[in-house]
Amino acid sequence: MKLNDLFRSSLVVLMATHLLAACTAAPSSNRYSTTQAGTLQEVQFGTVLAVRPVMIEQNSSETGQVAGGIIGGVAGSEVGQGKGQIVGSVAGAVAGSAIGSIIDRASDAKQGLEITVKLQNERIVALAQIADEMFQVGDNVKILSSNGKSRVVH
Repeated sequence: MKLNDLFRSSLVVLMATHLLAACTAAPSSNRYSTTQAGTLQEVQFGTVLAVRPVMIEQNSSETGQVAGGIIGGVAGSEVGQGKGQIVGSVAGAVAGSAIGSIIDRASDAKQGLEITVKLQNERIVALAQIADEMFQVGDNVKILSSNGKSRVVH
């Protein structure tokens, strides 16, 4: 296997791995991923103090940037011979990532809610999540937390 082929294969595998890792959804009341299902969660009870609408955008460093980097790297590898081909791959990956990031930011944002909750221990917390369940001031709710992610549910 030539050095260029090894470099290209490594680049594609690395970027594909990042692409898969980047595909995480925003917190939601009613949706669990297969990795979240069956996971023990900490439960805290509280009362809703405030609710306000927000827009939840995909992080610009996620899918579009990685996909753009893969496409740019592969396209750039077709330029030149020898070291020029390697430079083309790297330059293509960088340019593709930048373009993918711009496209990502322009994608549709999702309707969300920022929910402020007073916990039973008197601590006040706020959480933004997809607006797939409606909350009102005074609602008694649970906050489910696991692995640094939380969601508010009735």
